[in-house]
Amino acid sequence: MTQVDYPFRFDGRGRAAGAAHDEHIRDLIEQVLFTSPGERVNRPTFGSGVLKLVFEPNSATLGATTQLAVQGALQQWLGDLILVEAVQVESQDSAVQVAVQYVVRRTQQRQVAQFQKAV
Repeated sequence: MTQVDYPFRFDGRGRAAGAAHDEHIRDLIEQVLFTSPGERVNRPTFGSGVLKLVFEPNSATLGATTQLAVQGALQQWLGDLILVEAVQVESQDSAVQVAVQYVVRRTQQRQVAQFQKAV
C-alpha cells in the first residue's frame, strides 16, 4: 500500500506523490524529529524539540538529554510502527545531524536513517 509522500508534492501525473511503506516510516521519523512541541495546533506535544539544540551550549549532558528526548518522542508517536534501538544527535555550527537506528515492526527489518537540518 502506498502512503502520501512527505514533503507533500505532486507526481508526473498531477496526483499526490506516494511513498512505499519504508519510505513513509522514514518520512514520519523526520516529521517527529524536526517538529517543535507546540508547533501543531491539535497536537501540542508532538515533536522532539531537537532543533533547539543548535542554540544551546554544546555539552555532554545536553547531548545525552537530547538523545533521550528524541528517543522518547519517537517511541511515543511511532512506537506502534518502529522499535527505536539507538539515536545519535550532533550539533555542528548551524546544523543538526540525527542518526536513528530502528526496527520496522511489520517486517522486522533493521534500518538506519540519517537526517540533517540547517537552522
